[in-house]
Amino acid sequence: MLDHDDLKWIATTSTELNSMLQQISRYADLARQHKGEYNYIEMLGERVELATKTAQELFDRVTSRILEGSSAKSKQTPDPSRPPEFKVVRSSAEPAPKTRAPTDKAARGKGGDKKEKASAKTPAIPPEISVLNPKGNRELILLVDDETEIAELASEMLTDEGYRVVLARDGFEALKIYQQIGNQIGLVILDFFLPVMDGDAVFDELRQLNPEVAVVLSSGFAEQSKLGAMLAQGLKGFIPKPYTAEKLLEQVRSTMDAARPTGS
Repeated sequence: MLDHDDLKWIATTSTELNSMLQQISRYADLARQHKGEYNYIEMLGERVELATKTAQELFDRVTSRILEGSSAKSKQTPDPSRPPEFKVVRSSAEPAPKTRAPTDKAARGKGGDKKEKASAKTPAIPPEISVLNPKGNRELILLVDDETEIAELASEMLTDEGYRVVLARDGFEALKIYQQIGNQIGLVILDFFLPVMDGDAVFDELRQLNPEVAVVLSSGFAEQSKLGAMLAQGLKGFIPKPYTAEKLLEQVRSTMDAARPTGS
């Protein structure tokens, strides 16, 4: 039957599924409001496919556990048509049979999996995602800005300092990139005013993908009420435009250092 871990997994998966359905509803509304301005059908299709796969996993796990419980229960029920089984009881004087010591291979096997996982390489970034300064020795940053000159200037400041940078021209491109390589991105620098989806909407979507995502807002002007709400929801900082290399790099470094787990 379902144990505590199963129930915990079901609760988490159900929450994720609900978030996907909310995203599908949101994309559908945007598609109706901005017909022909962006390929929303592709985004909707990806979300629907993922939601369908998650729902199937949820169904499979629940049904398999229930079937396992039913099977175990049936095995425990004695069959009246079968003769009773007899067990041989050894006397206290009779030595117990010797048990074989585990082989070196088996002993190594228990810790082998952990070592293999620890040594597993970080997944490669898909070739369709362009990385500036791919051999840089610092973290990967996702820079979201629709102003080409500002994006190029900021990315140059970051790459000169050793950071690797991925550029996104709007919120939808940023979300698609984060869905693919979010576990490798150390920080998102997000412009507030973007085509179709403003920065606060993109921030909400990023938090749906990863509640612990590190995001710094970058803008020449932002409504104070929206900025305050974003900070309350986990926004890590704000960089006013126009910014200098010193201000940008200082905010980037302090944000990532603060987000780094203790002891790492």
